[in-house]
Amino acid sequence: MITVLGEALVDVIVDTDGEVTSVVGGAPLNTARTIVRLGIPATFLGGVSTDSFGRRIKRLLDDDGVTLGLGHQVPEPTTLAIAQIDEGGAATYRFMMEGTSAASVTPEMALEHLSFDCKVIHVGTLGLVLQPLADASVAVVAAANDEQLVMVDPNCRPSVMTGSPVFRSALQAVLARADIVKVSGDDLEFLFPDVDTLDAATMLQIETGAVVLFTDGANAVHVIDTDTDVVLDVPKVPVVDTVGAGDSFSGGFLAYWMHNGLTRDDVHDIDHAVAAARFGIAVAGITCQRPGADPPRSDEIPGGWE
Repeated sequence: MITVLGEALVDVIVDTDGEVTSVVGGAPLNTARTIVRLGIPATFLGGVSTDSFGRRIKRLLDDDGVTLGLGHQVPEPTTLAIAQIDEGGAATYRFMMEGTSAASVTPEMALEHLSFDCKVIHVGTLGLVLQPLADASVAVVAAANDEQLVMVDPNCRPSVMTGSPVFRSALQAVLARADIVKVSGDDLEFLFPDVDTLDAATMLQIETGAVVLFTDGANAVHVIDTDTDVVLDVPKVPVVDTVGAGDSFSGGFLAYWMHNGLTRDDVHDIDHAVAAARFGIAVAGITCQRPGADPPRSDEIPGGWE
């Protein structure tokens, strides 16, 4: 029911003591895993390598029940992200991505394997900057029919997006069709330098006409539509790290949307958007209490789907 287009990679996590671990990651992959763990079918439309890391990724997809959209793995080596964790549990990223599996998906491949029966298309992160994946993201969004909801999460990575004409062009193209845009405070600071983040989120809503979900770490979540800003508190939780938290918020939002039979026509019903965002907050809160991107299942959410 949901197609998530983007990168699968391995996060090499370096803690404050320099200790190194690795987990499967990639924001779109994390989003797809979250959706399926919450009981909603999802397809990951991205490159997964045939190398050892790729086989690890494929096992994880299989274990969670995520469909591999291409139907096969690719020969390019797995894309890597180096995630440096700070004292507050937040991660900053550097990438090893040229000539790797995430970069292998062309527009032709993506369109050939896109299910036009899907109800939601989700794009973002390296899928907006890494070529030819960025062109594939633009092509898939452009091909969306009138009934398909499009969600965009820029999930900005300054180390690879700063000064990139590919990123700016791809982002502009997908935002023109976006129904829902999820952005963090860091995203807004990158996209709208020297502008207050809440003002920037409002500007983004006006420019796109989409519902904007402005998440800001442990601070409140804003659900912004035309002349509307609903502020949702974020419960305090013991944070292990924030790896995958934003992705699980997006996955939780979309899973709620599908579970409740909502469609593109319901996007501007603010009560529905607020309820879905509350569920996303609960999902992200659990993810923050676990190391790496380890989203919860529906029976782990306090209060369930309510």
